[in-house]
Amino acid sequence: MNMRALVYKGKQNLAVETVIIPEVAENYVLIKLLYCGVCGTDMHIYNGEGGAYEVTPPLIMGHEFSGIVEKVGAKVSKVKAGDLVTVDPNDMCGNCYYCNNAMEQFCTNNIGIGTTVDGGFAQYIAVCDTQVFKYKDGMDAVTAAMTEPVSCCLHGILLCDIKPGAEVMIIGGGPIGLIMLQLSKLSGAGKLILSEPVAEKRALALKLGADLVINPLEEDVEAILKENCKNLTTVIECVGNVRTIENAIQWAGKGATVMMFGLTGPSAELSIRPDVFFKKEIKLTSSFINPYSFESTISILESGKLNVKDLVTDIVDLEDSVSVFEDIKYRKSGKVLIKLNG
Repeated sequence: MNMRALVYKGKQNLAVETVIIPEVAENYVLIKLLYCGVCGTDMHIYNGEGGAYEVTPPLIMGHEFSGIVEKVGAKVSKVKAGDLVTVDPNDMCGNCYYCNNAMEQFCTNNIGIGTTVDGGFAQYIAVCDTQVFKYKDGMDAVTAAMTEPVSCCLHGILLCDIKPGAEVMIIGGGPIGLIMLQLSKLSGAGKLILSEPVAEKRALALKLGADLVINPLEEDVEAILKENCKNLTTVIECVGNVRTIENAIQWAGKGATVMMFGLTGPSAELSIRPDVFFKKEIKLTSSFINPYSFESTISILESGKLNVKDLVTDIVDLEDSVSVFEDIKYRKSGKVLIKLNG
């Protein structure tokens, strides 16, 4: 049987095509996909820059998805037909040095769904049951499709080690920045500040819990921080731009942690003055994918304490999905989901 899928054929070369529905092995699950989010990694791949892992076309991209179980293999018992599920796209080997030392994100034999093997920009996908996670009855498929990006943010937040009462700044009010904002609040941040030039995103940040929003293109950020903060202890950069990473270091307070979360191009280079780090004892860190965070993420989303539905600004049908990559207007909005089945 056949299905429709968005196929990456090479740099800036995408097409919606008819392909074969994958077979279901005895320990695999066939999922009828409902929604798949477009990630910055997908844009990097589309532009020929690669993603977290080496990509070889032709490939069906997409790693942020939800769907309904269509069929299960003979040895699958954790889910059944009709269940709403999501999938952790990072399938680790469990046997390499890093997997054996609690650093599975650096697995040397990782299978990346949507990067090293076909992913979620398709009507169906077959995945190993170890990667499939069920949502409770009553959850919606749009929220479930946001599990993977939230899991990555959760890993990043844990690395920030936010203390109760901390002053936290988020740079960039896109979907990732607004997830980080909410997770910072759940972590106990006492003051939340967002730097974002787009007025609509600043307004949404205030709705989601920001105490202060700043337009960095029109306002004096350092002066506002000096007036409103005692010591900015955490700065999370969610843009993926060299200039905003350097701003994060510049604006950070004494003993602060600066999290480089936004994904830059692979050839980007950062200019750093060691004297700044020395005088402020800054800790510069980063976050890679989503180790050990999927179950916790599902618990958070099922609790209703994290608002992800308001971050979705566009839902585009699969047949029109090439436009999401070609039309720059989608880069200026919030989260874009591809609708894969009716």
